[in-house]
Amino acid sequence: MNTIQKKIYTLVAVVVCSMVVIWVALTYYNQKMQNQYNDILQRYLQMNEVSALSRELVTTLNNYIQTPSNDKLYVLDNERRMLTEAKEQIAQLKNDANLFTLTNYLNLIDSLINSTDRSIRSLHENKKEESINDFTDATRLSTYISEMTLTLFDTELKTYDQFYRDMIKQSELLNKLGLSMIAMITCILLLFTYLFSYSITRPIYKLTQAARELSRGRFDTSVEIAGNDEISFLAKTFDRMRVNINNLFSEIQHKAQLERELQSNKLLLQESQLLSLQSQIHPHFLFNTLDTLSKKVYLEGLEETSDLIASVARLLRYSLKRLDRPVTLYEEVMILREYMLIQQTRFTERLRYIEHIDESCLYIQLPGLTLQPIIENAVIHAIEPLEHGGTITLHITEASDRILVEIKDEGMGMSAERIQQILEETEPRRDGHSTGIGFSNVVKRLRLFYGQENVIEIESNEGQGTTVRLLLPKYRGGNSDA
Repeated sequence: MNTIQKKIYTLVAVVVCSMVVIWVALTYYNQKMQNQYNDILQRYLQMNEVSALSRELVTTLNNYIQTPSNDKLYVLDNERRMLTEAKEQIAQLKNDANLFTLTNYLNLIDSLINSTDRSIRSLHENKKEESINDFTDATRLSTYISEMTLTLFDTELKTYDQFYRDMIKQSELLNKLGLSMIAMITCILLLFTYLFSYSITRPIYKLTQAARELSRGRFDTSVEIAGNDEISFLAKTFDRMRVNINNLFSEIQHKAQLERELQSNKLLLQESQLLSLQSQIHPHFLFNTLDTLSKKVYLEGLEETSDLIASVARLLRYSLKRLDRPVTLYEEVMILREYMLIQQTRFTERLRYIEHIDESCLYIQLPGLTLQPIIENAVIHAIEPLEHGGTITLHITEASDRILVEIKDEGMGMSAERIQQILEETEPRRDGHSTGIGFSNVVKRLRLFYGQENVIEIESNEGQGTTVRLLLPKYRGGNSDA
């Protein structure tokens, strides 16, 4: 689809690319001319520097001859070195036009340096008259150098005169070219903008007319807009909508029929909810039956079996009443003992259960059925697989502002992956003969109940048993007045 957005992007891309090309071309040619101009200017500056250094060298030599000193000699040596370096730079400026003149110019510089050296040497040998004669030669050579510099300037000007003229013409041509390109881009942009706006406004006008006819109830007026952009797609969609409106009345009737069926389904849903409520009677019926059975067995003298059935009944009653509201740790310990009585009856001497409980810690509240699923996990995974069974130990002590509940077993331990699944509440649902409340469910309910994440720790190594620690705040939300 040739979308409007693509048209805009195309326009922007054309304008930006054109401007970038113009800018790059103008910058390139301007930089090229500037570099050439700088090279010529650098030639003039180097020649002028040689002339200035030759005069300074003669002046410093005169001062040294008048009053010799180490400082003046140091300055004189420094200026002589600078003049030598300048001469080496000037030597690189040779070309066919200035070859003869520049060669003589370099010889004059060498002669000036030699006269300076002779004058200093004669002065050191106390030949003052010879030193003055050499100084006179140096002065004359310095004058020749200045005159020769002007001659070189004149030669350079004549050599690059045509270049200056060409550079001025090229600069004017670039300015005209830049203005012409800007004017051309502006015209193209205006033309493209007109065509672009027309391609949008014309279909919109036709679509508006069709909508006006449709609002008057004339569904026989079709909308035909050529193109392959969003407006054309909108027009085709609008035309399909016009056709579909004729079928709207029959659809309304169909929806009315569906509404009646929906009401019927709601009645069925309510009936199913009623059946669901009725199904809740079954666990209570089972509890009452177990209670009756326990009393009958007790009357027949089977006290151990009676206690077992009574424990099952109390565990069932607890699960029905306590899962949806807080209980005390004391109630959890009591129902845990009922559960362990059932399991010890099942495993006999293979299961050993030890308690170390600080009775003063049993007043705190926690979610119902918290300890039993953890103990059940230990029974299933730590006691049942082992032929010799094992020991489960329960410690309940006070630790600062929390109650520490520690459950240990001597089983095969857990892998780090399973511990992570439990703590992240992603433990997969396991089939088996458990009560149906998973370890991860306990973790989730504890965190929701206390509003904290750090309420449980699991320490385990495979083959070395498992220790589960519950760090239960004494008060929910950390408020002592709770």
